[in-house]
Amino acid sequence: MSASDDTEPKNHARSPTPPPMEEESQTPKKAEDGAAGVMRQLKSNDLFKKGSLVLRGLALLFSLISVIIMASNKHGDWKDFRRFEEYNYVLAIAILSSLYTGAQVLRQIQEHATGKYMILRRTASWIDFSGDQIMAYLLVSSASSAVPLTDRLREAKDLFSDSSSASISMSFLAFFCLAGSAMISGYKLSTQPYL
Repeated sequence: MSASDDTEPKNHARSPTPPPMEEESQTPKKAEDGAAGVMRQLKSNDLFKKGSLVLRGLALLFSLISVIIMASNKHGDWKDFRRFEEYNYVLAIAILSSLYTGAQVLRQIQEHATGKYMILRRTASWIDFSGDQIMAYLLVSSASSAVPLTDRLREAKDLFSDSSSASISMSFLAFFCLAGSAMISGYKLSTQPYL
């Protein structure tokens, strides 16, 4: 009786509870989910990089157009942008925006083409986030300061006020592009693992 009792529990202890087929079928599914998640994240990161590059490229274009229009806005003796502080401010900020966005676009193109980073990724993330926000603020500040003067001058309905309006409009468009880029930079900065 004791011999039969010893053999029965041993037989029950040796039989596996879950069938081996179920374990094998779950492991590839988990691996596929993990690979799909990694692919989604890579596509998302690539989309953010391209989106940021496009927005900064547009900001560069709008800033350059603003510089060209304002710098050539001279029509007679008193109709010269240099006589108005607001227009000088618009021109100065448009030049700064052109330099900043131009440098950022060149850096991003170089990094995309070579796969190597010119500066540390952590530092680049902070520069992107801070620089985009500062330049966006300066652009909207300069354009907003020139709007009241342009409204007063538009009563004359001449080429000088129209050119000023066009330059200010380009600064606002550059602001919207850099504001979008700042949102992308903020998202990328918030998802960094070292924070």
